[in-house]
Amino acid sequence: MNSIKNIAYIALISGTAIACKVQKYEQPEVKMPEAFRSDSIVADHNENIAKISYKDFFKDPVLVSLIDKAMAQNNDLQVALKQIEFASLAYNQSKWGNVPTVSATIANASINRPSDNSMNGVMAGQFLGSKYTQDYTTSINISWEADIWGKIKGRKEQALADYLKTQEAAKAVKTQLVATVVQGYYNLLMLDTQLEITKSNLTYSDNTLKFLAKQQELGLTTALAVQQQEIVKDQILKSIPAIESSITTQENALSILTGSMPDKIERSASLNNVQSPDNIATGIPSELLSYRPDIKSAELDVKRSISSINVAKGNMYPSFNITAQGGLNAFKASNWFNIPGSLFGSVVGTLAQPILNGKQLKTQYEQSKIVSEQAEINFKQSVLKAVGEVSDALVQIQKLEEQQKIAEGLVKKSNEAVHKADVLFKYNSATYVEVILAQTNKLQTELDLASLKTQRLNAITTLYRSVGGGWQ
Repeated sequence: MNSIKNIAYIALISGTAIACKVQKYEQPEVKMPEAFRSDSIVADHNENIAKISYKDFFKDPVLVSLIDKAMAQNNDLQVALKQIEFASLAYNQSKWGNVPTVSATIANASINRPSDNSMNGVMAGQFLGSKYTQDYTTSINISWEADIWGKIKGRKEQALADYLKTQEAAKAVKTQLVATVVQGYYNLLMLDTQLEITKSNLTYSDNTLKFLAKQQELGLTTALAVQQQEIVKDQILKSIPAIESSITTQENALSILTGSMPDKIERSASLNNVQSPDNIATGIPSELLSYRPDIKSAELDVKRSISSINVAKGNMYPSFNITAQGGLNAFKASNWFNIPGSLFGSVVGTLAQPILNGKQLKTQYEQSKIVSEQAEINFKQSVLKAVGEVSDALVQIQKLEEQQKIAEGLVKKSNEAVHKADVLFKYNSATYVEVILAQTNKLQTELDLASLKTQRLNAITTLYRSVGGGWQ
């Protein structure tokens, strides 16, 4: 026991000297801007939409219900949650690193018949009077490694980082899932509106065709005018099945996102009465470090890499192990459980220092430092990417609002142009070409306005995801 104490003292003194050199984690320094890049939207430092639950951010009850269903049934999210359970078991297992390993040999019986010409055979014959030897053992074995260099602690920190990363991964899936469901729902409303616009224009085109056909009968217009209007009508008619197909495809996609079989999505709202979020405050860029799951996950990679460096470094230093064994041992079965005569015990302390192993440990240590540097670079890149995404979304919202206002004016003007063209054509002051052109412009401007409204709503949704909203 004194020898084991001496070995332990040596290991403890060496460990104390090395422990001071263990690398500690510090968050990589990233110079964050004071505000996101935007021409007109001023950040409110006291508000941030990332703090708002999707239940409060989006006002449509049907949409919120779809998101709730996706959160409960989406298969990708369920896989991410199962990964959390998997990592949790690994982390709990890592906590047992400091606990001695214990194993028991219930019964071990062996019979050995050595050669008569061997030393063992001669000795067995002289001392035991038998040509074979017997051995019967029942024992308990205990082994424990002292965590002098923090290797076990480092492995525990690695397991913790992996566990926390799975949580951030699940948050990222939730954030993306919310955005995908919302954008899919808005696209569905846009397609509904485009189908309604197209059918309305089809009715108008059909009425114009009937009017031209009547004028042809009266000799007031040519067959060419009627034929041109028929082409316009058929072009509009042709687009209806394509829109209906897109509606079905989008409904199927939303059903799959919610973990359901493809089916119709019941909805009552229309694109024109969607209540968009009033508050799109983004807070300050530094808040992304707290709300963006991908940034937090990248930071956990840095933390894990620091632990890996410490583990790799500890592997190059001596390991101190204590092993103990005790139980019953006898060379005759009749004496196997003869207590206390068959009792035995041993304790061994080992201080092992790796010397020459092909430079593997040194290489692993240097590689772990490179991995840590890569993790830090990836962390900084994730921050840059996040700030860029928020800035892009802010600009898109602003510019789409400007486009939408212009498009609304174009729709109003195109409706007036169609009305004027009809009146002038009836009084023979406009040609049928002008009527057709006015109808075509009206259809296109109305479809464009529906698309711009949807793009703006989707840009707001992208902004909500970009600042880290949706997982709360």
